[in-house]
Parts: sequence; structure tokens; C-alpha cells
Amino acid sequence: MDHPVTPAGRACPAGTYRTKDVMHTRRFLLAGATSLLVSSTAFAAPAARRRHPAAAAPDAAAPVVPATPANSLIGPIDTLARWACIVDYTTGAVLLEKAADERMPPSSLTKMMTAYIVFGMLRAGRLTLEQTLPVSEKAWRMQGSKMFVPLNGTVAVSDLIQGMVIQSGNDACIVLAEGIAGSEEQFVGLMNAKAAELGMSNSHFLNATGWPMDGHYMSARDVATIAMHLIHDFPDYYHFFSEKSFRYNKISQENRNVLVVRGVADGLKTGHTDAGGFGLCASAERGGNRVVMAINGLPSSNARAQEGERLFEWSFVNFENATLVHNGAVVDNVPVWLGQAATVPLVATRDITLTLPHGWQNRVHVSVDYTSPVPAPVAAGQQLGEMVIANTGLAEIRIPLIAGAAVGRLGLVGRASAALGRKLGHG
Repeated sequence: MDHPVTPAGRACPAGTYRTKDVMHTRRFLLAGATSLLVSSTAFAAPAARRRHPAAAAPDAAAPVVPATPANSLIGPIDTLARWACIVDYTTGAVLLEKAADERMPPSSLTKMMTAYIVFGMLRAGRLTLEQTLPVSEKAWRMQGSKMFVPLNGTVAVSDLIQGMVIQSGNDACIVLAEGIAGSEEQFVGLMNAKAAELGMSNSHFLNATGWPMDGHYMSARDVATIAMHLIHDFPDYYHFFSEKSFRYNKISQENRNVLVVRGVADGLKTGHTDAGGFGLCASAERGGNRVVMAINGLPSSNARAQEGERLFEWSFVNFENATLVHNGAVVDNVPVWLGQAATVPLVATRDITLTLPHGWQNRVHVSVDYTSPVPAPVAAGQQLGEMVIANTGLAEIRIPLIAGAAVGRLGLVGRASAALGRKLGHG
């Protein structure tokens, strides 16, 4: 059975229980993780999120709905957004979600996937920023938001990227798609393959622009996922999303993302269609913590900006990141039976960083679970137990713990002496 928990910051004596004649130890390090917390500096790649069965695709016209609650770690919060997903970039923790796995018309949020493919081509050397691509009549005639590419002219890839992510140019997307894959249709195949690879199970693309088409959809969680990957996988190109304006063909256009223009966010994209309403995917960083937000289905561009700014403020005010233990830190010492050393250090295999509501540190329970004593020999790196983190508002977290050193087995004389000492000790 578990040993009673002591006040925060105090380690309890090890409790023991027997399973199949093997003594196990569960040692509570603390109840309330305050004494272990340090500033979070580690970055973890975007975590795979849980998936729910997809809802049916939305109707052709998505009605504006009144503010209704979204789910969060600290309880319901009203939002005008019909779809929403807010994620901590470092840990992948979902701070807020509302219909986050429903299929929705993504409008120009689609262009983030187009940008991901383009950036991948640049990294692979199959494209360069200085390279120019030809403008087809299809691209020139493309309606909606435009960067105004010249018919039968050529445009540098760097200009096309800025036209796509700053001016939201549909024409720029077509030029890039045709230049990379030969046709928009073939480029869309690359988009869908990459979406599947990244685990975006509620996304399907029919074009490179987000132009409304039946069967073209994303979920808010998938929008947040591609944003997380853009930031993590292509830091050298993320700056394109941060630029506040771009001038091309003697026409200057401001970034469609008002939060970037205001300095509230440092990137990504906005979108709008009649069916999907006004949408926003943005990322912001404060005090070393970064948050990624995807919202859609807002009634106006002003509501989109106001709700985006409000939800960013809510995220930073209510949550913080805390590192409980760093990779390689000694968590406990395990007794060794018949070993050349009496104990072996139990070591964490990675940084353990949690996103928690402010003030929840004292609620977190951290314990280690291991077999005791461990028989010699012990190999360095051998898994000996687990760290168990509970009461975080999320599912219980279990982290493997390994031997931090090798411990050889005693020789015959040493084993005989240890056995005799044990026998006399029990006499």
C-alpha cells in the first residue's frame, strides 16, 4: 500500500508491498511539487494529441452561434468561436478546446499547409528563395485575396511566400503549387500525404488556397498541429509570418493577421469564408512560454481580433510551465542486493515539464515506483522503475527511470559474507 503523503517538499520513507514474493517500493517524493520546480527552458517537439471520431462535415453555411463554453483545465470559459484549440507549444498540453475535432471549412488557414510543403522543398534543396517561378493564366485569374502576380511573368519564391502568408494571395499559392508539383492537383496530393504523416486525421485538402469546396476541411486541433510543426520544423522561415506588411507590384498590403500588426502575436495566419466565418491561427510568447491558438467561426474580423487577444491574455494569465526534473537528474537511490555498491542512482530519462494552472504546483503528487532491492549485476541505463506524476488535471503520467551507473556483482567470498551477515542479522 502507498505510504502516507507528507507536506509539500518533504520525502516520505519508502513504503513496501509484496507481489509474487518480490518486494516493491513506492516512495513519495512530495505532494505538491513546489520544491522541485525550476524555470522551464527545455523544448519538446509537438506532442501527438488524442483523436476523437470526426463529426460530419459542416453545412454549406455555418451560422454564427452565441458565446458558449469551451472546455479548459480550469473549467468552462465562454468564447464566440465556434471551433477552438489552444495549445502550449513546449509541452503540447491543451489549455482550451471547443469542438476541436469537428471538420470545419478552414479558408486561408489552409495556406499554412501549403507553406509547410514549400518550406520542406527549400530545406531539401529542391527550391531556393531566389528562384523564379512562372505565372500561369490559372494563377493570374485566381479570385479572392491576391498579391497581383503578372500574367506570363515570373516571380521570386521569396516574394511568393510573402504574398502567400502576409497578403494571403491565392494567386501566389497557385504559382508555388504549379512550380513545385506541375499542377495544383498534384501539389494537393503532397499536402494530404503530409497531413497524414503529421497525424492530422481530420484534415483533407482539395486545393492549395482554402477556396471553398465540398470535402475540403480541417479541424481546429489540426490547424494548431500544423502551426506547431511550422514553428518547430522550420524556425529559419517562421519570420515570414511575422512581417507586418509586404509591397509587390507597386501595391502595399498589411498583414491580414491583425494580432501580428499590433504586436500581440508573432505569426501565423487568418482566414474567412461565408461557411466557416472568420478564423485565426496565431502564436505568441511571453516570459519564455509560447502558446499556439486556433479559432474559427467568428462573426466578424473585429470579433476575431478581440477574441484572439482576449484568449491569449487568458492563456498567459492562467497557466505556467514548470520543470519538475531535468534529464539525468538523480531521483532516488535503489538498494542493490549482492552488489559491489550498496545502492544505484535512479535517474530521469528526460526533462519533465508540465503546463499547470497557476497555483496548482502544491496539488501535484510525485512518486517513484521500483523493485527493491534490485539484484546485481545492474547495467547502466537499465530501467529500474518509474516516476509517477498525478493530480495535474490530466491523465496520470509515468516516466521511465534508469540506473545511472553500473553495479557489478560481488564475488563468491563477498556473496557468502553478505549472506552470512543477513542470516546473523535475522538471528
